[in-house]
Amino acid sequence: MTALGLGWLRLLAAVHLALHRRQAALDIFDRILTLRPNDSHALASRVHLLAQAQRLDEALAASQRLLSLQPDQGAIWFNHGFILETLGRREDAGLAYTRATVCSPDLDRAWYGLGLVLWGAGRLDEAAAALQRCTQLQPMAPHGWVQLARVHAQRQDGVQVQDIIQHLKTFEPQAAAQLEQETGPYRATEP
Repeated sequence: MTALGLGWLRLLAAVHLALHRRQAALDIFDRILTLRPNDSHALASRVHLLAQAQRLDEALAASQRLLSLQPDQGAIWFNHGFILETLGRREDAGLAYTRATVCSPDLDRAWYGLGLVLWGAGRLDEAAAALQRCTQLQPMAPHGWVQLARVHAQRQDGVQVQDIIQHLKTFEPQAAAQLEQETGPYRATEP
């Protein structure tokens, strides 16, 4: 296939995506992969579309294939971890998120995913560290702060919870109010 022909197929897939015709776009990406089995763009698009369609086992297989082609791409490791987490394979997801943070240390969503998996495993100190890194990378994104406060609440660290609530009040008062409601009236006490 010529580069022009490949370009037309990609354009046609993009049109289908814009029209929310995901299966038609997936069919085109599959056609591209038949012609060019190592086309990373088509494979990444296939992973995304399969995951959206909740065809997670197929998405996982495609993601593993993509990782074999681009093993040092943090975003691919993050997506792989997300699929694993959705499948309930939290330990494997944690390994994938960790690999994502190694490949792309500034990928905030990888730190966020890692923090949530560690929290779910009861590894609160490690979860707090991962979520703290997420908030350093995205200081104005409330999701990292909210989850970090929840981890601190579970650790019974009311001072940290209150500090985060006060910080959130400066730019996301609704999230701060929600946290106050969830965590109750922590009274800051000195250790």
